[in-house]
Amino acid sequence: MNIGVFVVPVLLIILLLYSKKKKINSYKAFIDGAKSSLTLSKDIFPFLVAIFVAVNVFRESGLLEYLTKILSPMFLFFQIPQELCELVLIRPFSGSASLAILENLYETFGADSYVARCASTIMGSSETVFYVATIYFSQTKAKRLMYAIPVSLLCTFVGAILSCLVCKVM
Repeated sequence: MNIGVFVVPVLLIILLLYSKKKKINSYKAFIDGAKSSLTLSKDIFPFLVAIFVAVNVFRESGLLEYLTKILSPMFLFFQIPQELCELVLIRPFSGSASLAILENLYETFGADSYVARCASTIMGSSETVFYVATIYFSQTKAKRLMYAIPVSLLCTFVGAILSCLVCKVM
């Protein structure tokens, strides 16, 4: 018997019982949450369009390929295989584009290869920095964000280096 099919219904029942105990109108709270999500979606939509357009321009213009060629020696110095340069460069911008690159790496090198294991570890240990920054910063009043992106990018790069080192040891 698969117990996993009962997790969501049980959590829903617990939530309803908790709201009943606290005398919270769960339906009204749900509707209010749905309304605020529509407002949030409307507010962040232009920022999302901008980041998606930027990623497509980055890839289609050939700039990604050009940067990959230029930065390959630096990546090799840090023990990151040059086949992963494109993944490391695109990951901070787009999760879906980096997944497409990951799939291509699996097909090219095999899922159990060193390159594929490094790529998988990089995907799991990094985040789409610009996408997340777009969402969060579009909804905050914070004005002094000068260090947030550079520090995030540095951490992403260090994570890529450590990912490859861990895969080399294992």
